Parts: sequence; C-alpha cells; structure tokens
Amino acid sequence: MLPKTSYVNEIYHLIAFLVSMNVVMWSTPVVKNIGLRSGHVDKPDARKIHSQPIVRIGGIAIFAGTTAGLLIVWWLGGFGVLSPEKDAEIWGVTIGAIFFFFIGLADDLFNLSPQSRLLVQSIVASFAWYKGVRIDFFTIPFGDLIQIDMWWLSLPITVIWLVGMVNAVNWIDGLDGLAAGVCGIAAVVMLIVSLFMNQPAAALLAAGLAGGALGFLRYNFNPAEIFMGDGGAYFMGFMLAGVAVIGISKTAAVTAVLLPYVILAVPILDMSWVILSRVLQGKSPFLPDKRHLHHRLLQAGISQRLTAIYIYSLTLWAGSLALAFSGFPSGGVYALGATMLLIYTTWQVWRNSIRN
Repeated sequence: MLPKTSYVNEIYHLIAFLVSMNVVMWSTPVVKNIGLRSGHVDKPDARKIHSQPIVRIGGIAIFAGTTAGLLIVWWLGGFGVLSPEKDAEIWGVTIGAIFFFFIGLADDLFNLSPQSRLLVQSIVASFAWYKGVRIDFFTIPFGDLIQIDMWWLSLPITVIWLVGMVNAVNWIDGLDGLAAGVCGIAAVVMLIVSLFMNQPAAALLAAGLAGGALGFLRYNFNPAEIFMGDGGAYFMGFMLAGVAVIGISKTAAVTAVLLPYVILAVPILDMSWVILSRVLQGKSPFLPDKRHLHHRLLQAGISQRLTAIYIYSLTLWAGSLALAFSGFPSGGVYALGATMLLIYTTWQVWRNSIRN
C-alpha cells in the first residue's frame, strides 16, 4: 500500500499522464505534416534501418505533450506547496529538459558537431546541478553508502550522469519505437517507485513523461511514421535522469541510490558496451557504427518488431527488479511475472535466429 501522502492526490498523476498522452497523439500528425513540408526528414543510408525518408522532428510532439500535462497539473495545484529546496529541484529538471530539447532540435535541424553538443550539454547539466539537481550519495558494489560533501566532486558526477543518460537514450533510438518504449516503461517504473518513496512531485514529472513517450508509440512503432529525433531523445533522457536524482536517489539508503541504475540498466549497459568496444579497438567513442544491441539482434535475423519487444521485456524485467529491491508490495511477484515474460521473448528470439 502506498503511503497516504502519495496517494491522496494521485489523481494529479493520472491527469498528467492522460493529458500528455492525448496531446502527443493529437499533435504528432501535425508535426509530421510540418516536417514533410519543410523537408526535415531522416534519409536512409548504409547504417540506418529505414528504406525511405521519415520525418525526424517528432520530439516536438513529445515535448509539447509532456509540457502541457505538467502545466495543467501545476495550474490545478497538483504540485502543492513545495519547500524552496524541492521547488528548485523541480524547476531545475524542467528547465534543464527544455534546454536539452532545444539542443537536440538544433541538431535535428542543423547537424551540430559532437564536440559542440557535448559542450552545451555539459553547461546545461551544470546549471541543473546549480539549481539542486545533485547526486548527493554514491555507493560501490557491496560497499557502504558514501555522502558527497564536496561540490567539486558532486558537480562532475552529476554532469556525467545527466549527460550520459541523455546520450544513452539517444543511442538506442535506432529502431522503430525502441527509445519511446524503453523510456515509457522506465518512466512508469519511476512513477511507481517515486510515489512509494513519498516523492509525489518527482512522480508527476515521471507521469507526464510516461504519457508522452507511450502516446508517441502510436506513430513510432514499426512501421514508424515519424521519428522523435535528437530533440525527443534528449528531452526524455534528461527527464529520466533528473527524476532519478531528485526523486529516487534522495533517500539516504544503498538500495535507493542503486535503483536508478537498475531501472535504466538497458540503455546504460548498451552505451557502456559500445563505448568500451570502440575504445579497445582504438576508435572514437563518438563514431557511429552497428555495435548496439538492436543492431546485433537485427544482424541475427530478428525482425524489427521482435527486437523492440525483446528489449522492452528486458527493460520491464529490470524495472520489476527495482520494484522488488525497493520493498514495493508484491514486488517479487511482479519480478517473477517479468522474468517469465523475458524467458518467453528470449525463446522467441532464439527460435527466430535459428531459423535464419
């Protein structure tokens, strides 16, 4: 059972989710038409999977829907009376996500260099840290919880986390519906965990993002009619990373500090593996290639749809483990169900790879 302070106003979380989802579903066709008329499309090449030009500015719809959902809840008083510290954190995540959206949109429109993107991303992440979006604790495997008291240590750790998650989400956005589905599932888990840990304001951000991401799947799942582009991926990546910092990791417990890494394990491990393999071969970590998990599954003969569904099941499994670790009621039951689903999708992947 959720704490009373979390479920009394849970209607606001439902409002944020539904408004965001409906605005995204309504606005995506509009954005698609604008993209077609203006020529902002993603053209096929040797590395990409799609075979025809597809509009790549769908992130505008995700941004508009999520923002609309949160503004409606704010207007209705859903954020309540926050302490100055918590209010600064919420604004830090919100403003940071807006800036990251525009960085990504600028890249969609003008093709920014990796170095310039990374520089601006670090500046915005530093601003979010200044506004209170800070990692205050960290732990090492099988070790104790360590509090970070020095700003010169907290700042780079926070920036690496925020910027790293933004790019991790952007890197998995290489398959129809993959990033939207993974982020949608992760956001729902963060919503549940944040409410359970009595962080309703952070849960509202997660609810708005979950509605926007899952609503976008209506047009983004295979065969995709539109792509979210860097604008959408940057926005969702920063929102997830920010909610993890101000909502889940604020509890001074080893379990709480580890939860974000469990929930977001799929994009984190995928990015880490790709960077490590590139560096070990003496290549730039920013050089695009086909080392990602979804590329490897496609190369094994797995269809786009099954590949996406399999990675969804991995994300859901990781999220269910986070629920169990957090002490959420019946979390072990959910983890068992997710494990059975993962076993089934793994069997489907193995069977299809053998056939091919």
